[in-house]
Order: sequence, then structure tokens, then C-alpha cells
Amino acid sequence: SGGKWHCFRFKLSYYNEYKSYLSKMKFKCAQLKEYQIVGKPLSKTNEKTPIYKMRIFAPDEVVAKSRFWYFLRQLKKVRKVNGEVLRLTEVSEKTPTRIKNFGIWVRYDSRSGSHNMYREYRDVTVTGAVTQCYRDMAARHRARAHSIQIMKVAEVKPADCRRALVQQMHNSTIKFPLPHRVLKYNKKSIFVAERPSTMQ
Repeated sequence: SGGKWHCFRFKLSYYNEYKSYLSKMKFKCAQLKEYQIVGKPLSKTNEKTPIYKMRIFAPDEVVAKSRFWYFLRQLKKVRKVNGEVLRLTEVSEKTPTRIKNFGIWVRYDSRSGSHNMYREYRDVTVTGAVTQCYRDMAARHRARAHSIQIMKVAEVKPADCRRALVQQMHNSTIKFPLPHRVLKYNKKSIFVAERPSTMQ
């Protein structure tokens, strides 16, 4: 009985760890948010220290702070234990109902080295375009989220777009087929002799 109880406890602990792993994976796949983080290194004396501001895309504030200190340690040799965060604000989109073209400059680390890349996406928000970029990089280049660095994100005018996938949407007479059009019967009979055709 003791061996069975030990085996049951082991299976239960494994099941709980698996549930927590699944919840973390669902949390990581959430929509990214844009944060503006301001921080500085701690001064040992009363001397003035420089203040750094970064634009970070992350799913939550905890990951945003972690990425901030990761980049600051690489660029300015400032560690988290020797610094402090002065301000962390979430940036919201000014016009979330208007479709826009976004150009994203990306650097990512692959198995062979570091690569620079420029990508274009269409979305109504900056965070939506960056989320598309992360999903696209994972699908096309097997790039993990921790190995992707968003260098710059800017709105691009239609005349300055370079990618054919985005340029094809700038046609003013663009049309989309409706292959499965469901008919709504208002005054007609519900029971008919022939099946309705939804292909038009």
C-alpha cells in the first residue's frame, strides 16, 4: 500500500506541474502590450546618474521589466541589483479603429548567428503588428521569443511599402469572394425541394 501511495503522489505532483506548464504556455501566447520603462543605475554617492528609457513589447509588466534589465545589462553594463525602475507605463493606441501599415526592424539569433531583418504587417495597433511578427518569426524561422529583439517599429505610408503581401491590399477596387454565403429565409418556405446553393 505504501508503494501505491508513493506512486499516486508522484503522479499527482507530475499532473500539477503539467497543469502549471500549460497555464504558463497559454499566458505566453497572449497578445503583447507596449510598455515605456524609465530606469537608472543606483548612485553610491550623491553624484548624478544617467536615466535610460526603453520601449518594450511584452505580455505583462513582469516580463517587460525583465527585458528592460536584459537590454540595459547588454548596452550599458547595468545590472538589476544595481539599478531601479523609475516609471513603467503601458502605451495605448491612439487610433485603434484605423488600419495601418507597420514596418518592423528585427534582429534575431539563429543556430548559425545573428541576423537583421525588415518586415511589414498590416494591423490596427502597434502591439497587434508586433504580435504578428513574433508569430511569423516562430513559424518561418523557428525563432524563439527570447532570441528576438525589436529594434524599431514605425508606421509606413502606402507609397513606401516594400512587401508585396502588404502592397496588394492598397488597391482601391479590391474585392474578396464570398464562397459560403448562407441564405436567410424571411418570407420564403423553410422546406424546399432542392438544397440551396451557397457558391456564388
